[in-house]
Amino acid sequence: MQTSPDRHEYPAHWEADVVLRDGGTARVRPITVDDAERLVSFYEQVSDESKYYRFFAPYPRLSAKDVHRFTHHDFVDRVGLAATVGGEFIATVRYDRIGPDGTPASAPADEAEVAFLVQDAHQGRGVASALLEHIAAVARERGIRRFAAEVLPANSKMIKVFTDAGYTQKRSFEDGVVRLEFDLEPTDRSLAVQYAREHRAEARSVQRLLAPGSVAVIGAGRTPGGVGRSVLGNIRDAGFTGRLYAVNRALPGEWKELDGVPAHRSVRDVDGPVDLAVVAVPAEQVPEVVTECGEHGVQGLVVVSAGYAESGPEGRERQRALVRQARTYGMRIIGPNAFGIINTSPRVRLNASLAPEVPRPGRIGLFAQSGAIGIALLSRLHRRGGGVTGVTGVSTFVSSGNRADVSGNDVLQYWYEDPDTDVVLMYLESIGNPRKFTRLARRTAAAKPLVVVQGARHGAAPQGHAVRATRLPHATVSALLRQAGVIRVDTITELVDAGLLLARQPLPAGPRVAILGNSESLGLLTYDACLAEGLRPHPPQDLTTAASAADFHAALARALADDRCDAVVVTAIPAVGEGSVADAALAEALRSATAAAPAKPVLVVHVELGGLAEALSAAASTAPQSEADRPPRPAPGPDSATTPPPAARAPEGAHLIPAYPAAERAVRALGQAFRYAQWRRDAADPGKVPEYDDIDVKGAAALIGGLLARGQGLTLGPDTTCDLLGHYGIHVHRALPAPTADAAAEAARALGYPVALKATAPHLRHRADLGGVRLDLADEEQLRRAYAELTELFGAPDELRPVVQRMAPRGVDVVVRAVIDPAAGAVLSFGLAGAASQLLGDTAHRLIPVTDREASTLVRSIRTAPLLFGWRGSAPADTAALEELLLRVSRLVDDHPEVVAVTLEPVVVAAHGLSVLGASVRLAPPPARDDLGPRTLPAY
Repeated sequence: MQTSPDRHEYPAHWEADVVLRDGGTARVRPITVDDAERLVSFYEQVSDESKYYRFFAPYPRLSAKDVHRFTHHDFVDRVGLAATVGGEFIATVRYDRIGPDGTPASAPADEAEVAFLVQDAHQGRGVASALLEHIAAVARERGIRRFAAEVLPANSKMIKVFTDAGYTQKRSFEDGVVRLEFDLEPTDRSLAVQYAREHRAEARSVQRLLAPGSVAVIGAGRTPGGVGRSVLGNIRDAGFTGRLYAVNRALPGEWKELDGVPAHRSVRDVDGPVDLAVVAVPAEQVPEVVTECGEHGVQGLVVVSAGYAESGPEGRERQRALVRQARTYGMRIIGPNAFGIINTSPRVRLNASLAPEVPRPGRIGLFAQSGAIGIALLSRLHRRGGGVTGVTGVSTFVSSGNRADVSGNDVLQYWYEDPDTDVVLMYLESIGNPRKFTRLARRTAAAKPLVVVQGARHGAAPQGHAVRATRLPHATVSALLRQAGVIRVDTITELVDAGLLLARQPLPAGPRVAILGNSESLGLLTYDACLAEGLRPHPPQDLTTAASAADFHAALARALADDRCDAVVVTAIPAVGEGSVADAALAEALRSATAAAPAKPVLVVHVELGGLAEALSAAASTAPQSEADRPPRPAPGPDSATTPPPAARAPEGAHLIPAYPAAERAVRALGQAFRYAQWRRDAADPGKVPEYDDIDVKGAAALIGGLLARGQGLTLGPDTTCDLLGHYGIHVHRALPAPTADAAAEAARALGYPVALKATAPHLRHRADLGGVRLDLADEEQLRRAYAELTELFGAPDELRPVVQRMAPRGVDVVVRAVIDPAAGAVLSFGLAGAASQLLGDTAHRLIPVTDREASTLVRSIRTAPLLFGWRGSAPADTAALEELLLRVSRLVDDHPEVVAVTLEPVVVAAHGLSVLGASVRLAPPPARDDLGPRTLPAY
């Protein structure tokens, strides 16, 4: 692309792919001098009415002067962007910087006039809204803070684009023209609008892939076998409700069908639209296929072909080219190297995958980045006997392969409002955008359970996945996911265990568990497992091995009616000589008792009772309910950008009881359900970020700006650190250097006795266990003796770097840290100080900004928290002061993203108040945040 001859180089970073309201994609890029012919062609396809609305007068064609003006930009004061599909313009937007008198101006003028033109065929797709987001971001980058737009009153669509954007606006009417002025600073409302539009667009893009009206399998072989022929047969055998076509350029001309499916040599030959193409040709033939699909108007691709990023650098470049090519035509891709997709809805019945059998219809949404794991999950959910037994069903299944385009984030957007999905199970090997995933997970988990197992936890992501680097350990990432309401499990067995319970049973209202059964030993194992999961089990009720089905029914009915019980675990072993008849009777007894009290979850732990497991599952189906049977929608939460979907609950009238072959598996699933239910209750009242009158935001900003003006990144010295933290009401005890014994004595006199003498050398810092600290030195004699001991033990003062500090009140030593991770965002961490906590990894984490409620739970979430609350008769620490400190650190990092790292160590929390004895702060230009900018797809 030719570089503009004006003042600035072509801003390639403004290029972006966006998902539009209807689920298609478009390319947004700056307009250059090379676009003259495209601009003229675009303008010729715009209706006279749209031209009139743009220029306020009949304007049938652009003059040469107009074309020059609209294609020559300096990318500072005059900027034009175009939305393109297939390389052709479908919409344009431009701004011109103006001064107070409305005439063209340069910086420091901070206002610009903005105008749009959208081709009539593409109006209603949300193109103008997407362009407004991008031109606003460009303007902010160039120092423009406010847009002005003049619109004819009859142009209601364009007025709505501006008024719906969520910016702070001023509206006036003069000389028959509506004048709109709005600030470009993002507001809570503008971000909410942006997230809502992103949600609708991405959900729609996935819906187009999962519910197509027509499918073409490209690469269906002429002979049985092979990937393409297998997928074609699977779609046909599943009873796909739409139109199906087989495509293979090697087909003889006289072949009109393949396995009873209409066959063509090219997708161009198909008479009618093709919504989805399944591509199963060798990788080197895919570009030609994508071109044919794009020119025919195909909406999306499932690429099962291999030979891409998973195969090395050459394949990675081939994958990038594939995504760029598909997006040129507005198509989204699942894959490449994908296992396929499944939709069991009776309205669709699509099995565009390599799975030979369609899973039973149900209410579980399943996402797997690995085809092999996808097969295993489908198999476990499908089969009876072994593992977690019984029948469950799947609403939709997506195997993303290398997830070059469509990712778990996109599918979450779809499942959030999908009325056929109540529970989401995800196998992830990488998270390409953790910040966005956490935001979407929090919103989804507030409406329906989201269970995640992560592969590749202790190594690099799979070769085919493009992921951002993170400095956070896996344990921290897991903690942040749990904070967002994600049910984190470690194995696919646990994934299925939890999914079956959540899909079949209501959430427990509390931790109290009744245990009953015909085996005392199995009951005791269940009791111990409950304690290990943090549940509160009642003593097991032993019905003895002579218990009949009626005895089980009566005992279960009593337990469910007990207000002191929140859940019931039934343990059962087979009676000698009894078979399927007894199994069926017991299953019916348990079902009927559960039906009378459907608000409490019931689980069964069975031993070699295959018949019982089948009988329990055969009572009803997890197939989608009718609208009349579906539970009501929940009230919108604080993060809701759209109307929430139906709440995730067990279908009313379908009293399926999950059966488990081991007590610990059943109880682990119940514990996860209890903690999730507790998170749901807490999420309904997340707390608030408090304001503090003594915080000086402007003073801190001025200090940070001055410091960063000296360099790109720096660790602050002790005095500057204390100054910056002081602006946020965080006061650090002074530590004076003591290079000699005399200097130490002078420092102690200045601070006042008693004092502490500390070695701050890197190998001794914060390691009291190594003997580098002397406390409660009451006078100069003790100080000099301690100084001599330290230098004798550890070396010369220049190696020890000793400091003197006034003694703080005794208490519990803790550590507070905050860091901005390039992938996950700003994270606040807390734990007790000392080697033991570090060794055990006993640290808790929360995403910044932290609310008062989250600060309280953060303090209580570490395993050593009892030490803060009077453990073994000690004085309780001032946890209120500790929570306030956490909130102040959170505010500092949230208000000033240039503060990329803060460490307060140690912080001594006494019975009344606390003392910050050590602090360090690092500043750097803040990492780019793609969650605050305009909507974009990952760049390729």
